Amino acid sequence: MARFIVTAAWPYVNYIPHLGTIIHLISADIYARYLRLRGHEVISVTGSDEHGTPIELEARKRGVSPRELTDAVHSRDVELFKEYGIEFSNYTRTESPIHKEFVRGFMLKLYENGYIFEQDEVLPYCERDMIFLPDRFVEGTCPYCGYERARGDQCDECGRLLHPTELINPRCALCGAKPVFKLTKHWYLDLSRVRDRLLEWLKSNEELQDNVREYSLNWVTQGLKARSVTRDTMWGIEAPFPGSEGKTIYVWFDALLGYISATKEYLESIGRGGEWVDWWMKGDVKTVYFIGKDNIPFHSIIFPAMLIATGEPYVLPWRISATEYLLYEGRHFSKSRRIGIWIDEALEIAPGEYWRWILVRLRPELRDQNFTWSEFYRIVNSELGDDIGNYVHRVLTLAERAGGRIPRPDNLGSREMEVLEEAKRIASKAVEAYDSIRLKQATEYILELARLGNRYLNEREPWNLLRKEPGEALKVLWVSLTIVKLIAHLIAPVMPRTAERIWSMLGLKGSVLEKIWDKELFEAVEFTVTRSEPLFHKLPQDFLERIDHIVEEARARAAAKRPKVIAD
Repeated sequence: MARFIVTAAWPYVNYIPHLGTIIHLISADIYARYLRLRGHEVISVTGSDEHGTPIELEARKRGVSPRELTDAVHSRDVELFKEYGIEFSNYTRTESPIHKEFVRGFMLKLYENGYIFEQDEVLPYCERDMIFLPDRFVEGTCPYCGYERARGDQCDECGRLLHPTELINPRCALCGAKPVFKLTKHWYLDLSRVRDRLLEWLKSNEELQDNVREYSLNWVTQGLKARSVTRDTMWGIEAPFPGSEGKTIYVWFDALLGYISATKEYLESIGRGGEWVDWWMKGDVKTVYFIGKDNIPFHSIIFPAMLIATGEPYVLPWRISATEYLLYEGRHFSKSRRIGIWIDEALEIAPGEYWRWILVRLRPELRDQNFTWSEFYRIVNSELGDDIGNYVHRVLTLAERAGGRIPRPDNLGSREMEVLEEAKRIASKAVEAYDSIRLKQATEYILELARLGNRYLNEREPWNLLRKEPGEALKVLWVSLTIVKLIAHLIAPVMPRTAERIWSMLGLKGSVLEKIWDKELFEAVEFTVTRSEPLFHKLPQDFLERIDHIVEEARARAAAKRPKVIAD
């Protein structure tokens, strides 16, 4: 048994998340569930990222305090995540006292070690809004690739980290005015001092995705610039450095350290507070991060650099699972332009369990993936309804007709043995895919299992055998039910509630969510089927014709359930 810390990028709580955001949370939940089903000890953590100027400005626009805004969004998010079946060991927030104390202590340690220095800096200031503009509130043309909507901290087109002064034709993202540049003092992390150790880790860690390693190595070899760790904002964690009154810690450094503080907070909550050091410094724990590709440099460069600079034996990232972008009908999600679907709206159209499967099937693991309602319709009706749901229902119904009790046969024919071996081969491939965090591929193998079962049923026709050769029919049904059992095991990380329903209908004891695969995945059992009911409900035939109306109604229902603070 190994130990793992599984994390996902902290959702920013200026508004309800959209589908592209929740993919990372669902992916982390699936992988954590998979690891537990393999018998590993897992702590899964993340939380609401609630500091920084964007929150401050959104609160100002809504006439509330930043804390009132983040309280409302955090609470609603927690409710929604439960509906999606997302279960972290600790879903916390950056306003947690434990987190704030940890961040200040950690940053002070870097300062004492000589990795933090102060320096005057020229930054954009909007004279119309009368504020220093944080990186993401300055837009302009990227000096490297020419993308015209690059932000002051990063270009979404080429991925380069930027400084606001590098942008060509900069403008305030709030009002569009051209900012002036003013002198202010900030504190910086000297990344160049950890360059060699960072390169060594990047080159030696064979578990890093190719896109993560290649991007990071390229960025480090081009030269590491010092990064400002403070901001001229009021809403955030106060900087702990001498003379830094009035400054707060940059939200990205703040949130990254949340992976550690959330672990500490969780262990304290269960009376094992002192163990957080063992989890983060003992060296035998593997840490896994689920993020979007725009967050790669913060997780593969900034975060490990901070850990190295402490001089403590922190475990560096083992895997960083970075996805490409999920698009909505060919366009990027946009709150301001109302492009996309938000997670509370999505629940008004289909249950959270359906969305878990859909979003894994659309998970942009290798390239940007386009969400379309036509693909949503196909996945629900064809994959869930026809492939998996129809197969399970057919087998359970036939088993009921045969009396419900389907014992393990004393001997099987060559065709039955052949099908069982093929099912085990497919199931083993699914396990390998889960292990490699190829979650979409794992679901492909689950579908392949169901399709194998459907072909086998059609070939052997147990409904006819029940009349002619009942003994042979029971063998066919036992093999078919064994495939259903495999589906229940393998679908459990993605659709835990569905897996539990299948397990119950099979008449098996305990919870499928507690059955360790290495012991029980291929275990031959006796089945006692007492009921059969459809697993999924298909969408109506006119769904796509009515989709615009369906979405608008879903938005209205979701909006009515939102706290007043975040009502549109």
